[in-house]
This record gives sequence, structure tokens and C-alpha cells, in this order.
Amino acid sequence: MVGDNRYGDAVSRQPELRTTRLLLRRWRENDLDPFAAMNADPAVMEHFHHGVRTRAETTDFMSRIEQEFERRGFGLWAVEVPGVAPFVGFVGLHEALFAAPFTPAVEVGWRLARAHWGNGYATEAARAAVAFGFEQAGLKEILSFTSVGNLRSQRVMQRIGMVRDPAGDFEHPAVPSGHPIRPHVLYRIRRESGSP
Repeated sequence: MVGDNRYGDAVSRQPELRTTRLLLRRWRENDLDPFAAMNADPAVMEHFHHGVRTRAETTDFMSRIEQEFERRGFGLWAVEVPGVAPFVGFVGLHEALFAAPFTPAVEVGWRLARAHWGNGYATEAARAAVAFGFEQAGLKEILSFTSVGNLRSQRVMQRIGMVRDPAGDFEHPAVPSGHPIRPHVLYRIRRESGSP
């Protein structure tokens, strides 16, 4: 969990993750334009109560992502498909600090531009992020959660080996009462016994 604060130099020296098709890397200035366009797409932002984001809000979000990398040695990596697309979205690990029975915790999360849906990129990158969390950051458990209706994200959670915890389903405190996406489902994955 985040609270044990055991992320040392070994984590901070791991700025990139590579998979068969993807590069998960730190953010660059030229990611802002495609990131802002992605965050302005109503289809991408459908399951976020605040809806689309402005360019200024996207700039602020990028800054907060980088601050988490500096503080924790992990974060939401920008995802690149080398030779295909320099930026398709983000996937990574993020501290969940809002008030809930299971927080503080580390979640695995993703957001991809609509043009890159359906290629398995979220699943491939999320597997790499979870492996990093267990093998490099020493996490014992990683969570993921989304609105009840976000079936695409729930399928990614299932494909990477996460298991739904129905007892952990919750009303997200950041979402206004009565909003249709306030009810959330909770998924968990634990590091295998005997793993480092």
C-alpha cells in the first residue's frame, strides 16, 4: 500500500516500461495537444462526472501526473505505439486518496483516445503497470474501480486478472449524489505469494 512508503531509488530509476507493442514513458511537452483532444472527446469522457476537460485542465492534470512520478516513482505513463502513434493515451498506477473503506490504496487506471480503442492496448499496458507495481514498487495489492456502466473498463480489469469485490462496491465521494455514475464497482488483484 502507499502508506508504507517503501519506493526507493530502484523505482525512480524506472521511467519507462516496454511491452511487445507499447512504450509506457514519462510525459513530453508535445503530448499536450493529443492529450487535450482526447480529454475533449465526449465518448472518451463518458464515464467521468465532470465530462470533457479544457486544455487548461489537461495541462494541470499533466503537471499533477509528473508530480506523482517525482514523489512516488510511478504514475500514469503516457502510452506510445512505436512506429504507429506517438501518443495514444495513458495507463499506469495512481494513488487513490479519497475517503473510502479501501483507501489509501494504489489503483491501476487507463484512458485511451477513441481512435485506438479495440486494439488491446489498455490490457497490454495495464498488465505491465501491475507487474511493475508488484515487482518494482513492492505493492501487495492493486485496485481498480469504475462506474457500474463502464463495461469496457471492467472487461480490461477482468482480462488482467483482477477480481471484482462486490462487498467493496461504493458510491464515489467525488461524484455528486444522485449522479448516474456515482455507483462504482471495485476490483482487486494481489501479488502472488512467493513473489518478491
